[in-house]
Amino acid sequence: MGSDIFEHVGIDPIEDLKVSTGKDGSRYYVTPSGKKYPSVTTVTGWEKREFFKKWRKKNPKESVRVLSVGNRMHKVVEDFINNKKDCLSDCKPDVVSLFYYLKPLLKQISNVRAQEIALWSDTLRMAGRADCIADYKGKLSIIDFKSSRREKKREYIDNYFAQATAYSIMWQEITKKPIDQIVILISSEDGSIQEFVDKPINHVRTLKNMIDLYWDHHA
Repeated sequence: MGSDIFEHVGIDPIEDLKVSTGKDGSRYYVTPSGKKYPSVTTVTGWEKREFFKKWRKKNPKESVRVLSVGNRMHKVVEDFINNKKDCLSDCKPDVVSLFYYLKPLLKQISNVRAQEIALWSDTLRMAGRADCIADYKGKLSIIDFKSSRREKKREYIDNYFAQATAYSIMWQEITKKPIDQIVILISSEDGSIQEFVDKPINHVRTLKNMIDLYWDHHA
C-alpha cells in the first residue's frame, strides 16, 4: 500500500477539546471557552436512543462485535489516509474485507485538511470529532466513514447526514471557510459499498429538528 499516497494540506491549528461523560453515559465536550456541549452523535441519535438501547440489551455480543469492528475499521482508514505502511498488519479478516470494499472510494480523497479533528459550534451548542475533512472528487468535503452489517437505505440514515451537516457548520464557524459537500461512505459486511454525496444545506432542517428534540428533553 506504499504507492497509495495522500497529500495533506496544513491548516491553522484548532484547539483540541476535553471530553467528559454524563450520568446517562452521554459524551460531552468542553470548549476552549469552557462551555460544555453534548456530542453530535448524542444529539442526532436522541430520537432513536431507546430503539438502540433495546437492541443492544437483546443482542449484547453482537453489539460489542459491531462496535469493535467499526472502531477498528475507522482506525485502518485513518492510518491509510495518513500514509501509514502496513496498516492492515494486525487486522482480522472482517476488518480487512471492509477496508478493501471501501478502498476504491478512498482513492477519490485528496488534499487532506484533518482527520478525527475536534470541532464545536456555539450556534448549534454541540461538539464532536469529524472523521475527515478533505477534497472528495475535487470539492472540499466533510467525509464520514461508516461500517454496517448490510446495505443501508437512504431514508434510514438521516442522522448520518445531520452529523456531517453539523460538522460542516462547525468547520465554517471556526475557520470561516465553507464546506462544499458532505460525503457518507459505507462499507458493509455483505460486500456492498455505498457513496452518498449531498450539500449540507439540504439537511439543515433535519438537523435543527434533532437539536430541538434534544433540548426539549434537556431544558
